[in-house]
Amino acid sequence: MKRAACFLISVYAAAPVILYLLPWILGHVIFCHFLKFPFSVDLSRPADVLNHTCNFYLSPEEGVSVGVWHTLPASQWEGSVGRGPEWYREALGDGRPVIIYLHGNLGTRAIHHRVELVKILSAAGYHVLSLDYRGFGDSTGEPSEEGLTRDALCLHDWVLQHSRGSAVALWGHSLGSGVATNTAVKLQDQGTAVDAVILEAAFTTIGEVVAIHPVTKMYMFLPGFESLIWSILHMNNIVFASDKNLQTVSSPLLILHSEDDHIVPYQMGLKLYEISLQAQKQYKTDVQVEMISYSADLGYSHNNIYLDPNLTNKLG
Repeated sequence: MKRAACFLISVYAAAPVILYLLPWILGHVIFCHFLKFPFSVDLSRPADVLNHTCNFYLSPEEGVSVGVWHTLPASQWEGSVGRGPEWYREALGDGRPVIIYLHGNLGTRAIHHRVELVKILSAAGYHVLSLDYRGFGDSTGEPSEEGLTRDALCLHDWVLQHSRGSAVALWGHSLGSGVATNTAVKLQDQGTAVDAVILEAAFTTIGEVVAIHPVTKMYMFLPGFESLIWSILHMNNIVFASDKNLQTVSSPLLILHSEDDHIVPYQMGLKLYEISLQAQKQYKTDVQVEMISYSADLGYSHNNIYLDPNLTNKLG
């Protein structure tokens, strides 16, 4: 018993030292890209978990390949049988709205709650492009904030090339909310504002999420530990500052957040909403800014807002 206690104390004491000596570890913990759940799914064969879907790959930069699933809207289901990638690309220009889905950390585009959301959006008449960022799923390369944003920009550019002017929205969940706001700002700077931004379980900055994580809280009383965490995040250029981004994003915005979210507190979504309303007033725009809150009684927590039976009716 004494030996076990000493071992646990040693492990506890070693963690800050390891972080200091190997700061890249924090990035791996944030992205969790090495956990490629579900292991049983062949991502090149989306039909195993998702019908009316084509798999393809894009190259945001030399040496990087990212996997994408294109799921058709209901109007195209019947005609998609036996069709290949070229037919899917052509179908993207049918005038139906397009959603680029940017998922959270850990796992792949085949995780259950991601697949279920895509099914709902597809049935409601949307084209859905689900992206596994670099290092995730069957995508090559190593993740970074800049890299994930570049992957999303590449997919957005590809969609614009093939969608013939259809409305294009970014849907970011959890970590993907940071990717979505980064991407929206970049597109706006380029003069190509995205048609809408949907943020599900969104945080203010990634550092504020890390700071309240139960494991991190165990060390916060140690002098200098909080400063160490923030310095490592900045050293690795991992910020995902959605609070800053939404001060300038001019696209219509919808925020979805559950009050019982145990990963990203509801108050963070509320703060983003307030920032967006303030920006709307400051710039005197009439762009739509809306937040939909889900009662804790529903039990949607962090990943299950797709269970809202009226979800697609709220997309406008």
